[in-house]
Amino acid sequence: MESQVDQMIAVMNTLRQECPWDAEQTHLSLVTYLIEETYELLEAIETNDLEAIEEELGDVLLQVLFHAQIASESEGGFDIQDVAQRLREKLVSRHPHVFGDVIAEHASDVARNWEQIKAAEKGRTSPTEGVPFAQPALSLTAKLVHRAARFGIEDEVSPQPMSESEIGEALFELATRAAQLGIDPEAALRARARKYASELDSREVE
Repeated sequence: MESQVDQMIAVMNTLRQECPWDAEQTHLSLVTYLIEETYELLEAIETNDLEAIEEELGDVLLQVLFHAQIASESEGGFDIQDVAQRLREKLVSRHPHVFGDVIAEHASDVARNWEQIKAAEKGRTSPTEGVPFAQPALSLTAKLVHRAARFGIEDEVSPQPMSESEIGEALFELATRAAQLGIDPEAALRARARKYASELDSREVE
């Protein structure tokens, strides 16, 4: 008996052949839907709505299956089985403390090993390599700062202790001031984050 996932793959294949809308979609045309479904899943998680989480996970899974189906139709492409195989191999490779003889007693050890293995696999020598710059500016900034720290690049800044709520208030105040001044806070922070990325690359080269 076919699993529900196998049946869903079959449905996706049929839709690509028989539905005019599904048939004309491309990787690029589906980007908006992927982003929207991801945000809807995040909202369901933040509100701890299990029924909504189940539904939104299905919508995100649809996007994964859709993109895999589109890719399978191209010469030299891949299908969902290839995606699953690559993911399985990645998880096994990056968990040597489970599938190998590496010792990792704490979650921090696991995270450090993951980053080291990932960097070796990708051949990365710069803290900005592989950073998705299309992500929201705030998460981009945090990602760059964390990457810099992992590469041993520390800014000479000693931040005063602040709680999560205090950080939230400070960010809200800055966003409010920017809006009042007619400045797009997202664009402003993104520009600064890109400048910081260039600074990191310059330091790394030196």
